[in-house]
Amino acid sequence: MTHPSLASVIQSYFLNYLSQDKGLQSSTIRSYRDSLRLFLIFVAGVNRRGVSKLDLEHLDYPAVQAFLHNMEAERGNAISTRNQRLAALHVFYEYLGRTVPEMLPSCAKVAAIPMKRCPLPEMTFLARDELEALFACIDPQDRLARRDRALLMLLYNTGARVSEVAQLTMGQLDLRSPAQVRLLGKGSKWRTCPLWSQTVRTLQAMLDERAPDLPPDTPVFVGTGQLPMTRFGIYKRIRHYAQIWETSAKPTSQVRVTPHVFRHTAAVHLLEAGAEVNVIRGWLGHANLETTNRYAEITVRMKADALNLCEPVAASPGRSRKPTWQDDATMLAWLSSL
Repeated sequence: MTHPSLASVIQSYFLNYLSQDKGLQSSTIRSYRDSLRLFLIFVAGVNRRGVSKLDLEHLDYPAVQAFLHNMEAERGNAISTRNQRLAALHVFYEYLGRTVPEMLPSCAKVAAIPMKRCPLPEMTFLARDELEALFACIDPQDRLARRDRALLMLLYNTGARVSEVAQLTMGQLDLRSPAQVRLLGKGSKWRTCPLWSQTVRTLQAMLDERAPDLPPDTPVFVGTGQLPMTRFGIYKRIRHYAQIWETSAKPTSQVRVTPHVFRHTAAVHLLEAGAEVNVIRGWLGHANLETTNRYAEITVRMKADALNLCEPVAASPGRSRKPTWQDDATMLAWLSSL
């Protein structure tokens, strides 16, 4: 019995399995594509043949091990990158084992390769005065000022991922009271975020500048030629204003401002405002509550406030604190009458 070729397996994997059977978003599929492309190029180089000349037998367990080792030892990739590539290979080899039973032994070994433990990346965010200073760097006379102000305001208001804003259409935006936006996040999960009145005004000003009535499938944020802004385009605009802020204001903070910093900033400011953790989880679209709980660890101001509340009397020998009951005149009068 002949088994399918590597080319046919890969074609079916991307065109049928990932998009139709698993229903993954295009951004996830592109990430899997990049990981598999790097792996195939590596295997082709080791075997001294073109990628089109590779057979399924070349994709054995030692090939995956060698690829992962090469990423860290030769390419200098971080452990997190190695884990991301391995996760993509796990999905591919799961499909390969189903499609080509002869490959099951190798697929089982690849599936057993564990993720390496690595420290979680530091979560950075902007304080409120830093955020105001960054917005002040948007020149009102700039032709892109209204769009960029609306872009930054929406990122801060919703804590949206940059991909969610890049693919945002008019049909997802409702500026009538109560104003809200529907965002399509990871795992094709929808969530709804309320919009502040200030966000609504900036968005409306931007849209009025473009056209009075835009179709539902029109992208909200567009660049040159009215084409949708890409993730990289949004990143470039934010870095543009961040560099102006960094050079002119000389901030004490060492935060490198990126689109994702707005997501962290929204979460921390919601937490500082007293929002419940589950509310923040739904706001940001986290699948796991542990991800949201990490924000409670990064705000020093809240820790300092909690420390002051718990400060013992003995810790301040020069300051005497009266018991709370001594401040209550009614309580003192009642005690005197006994």
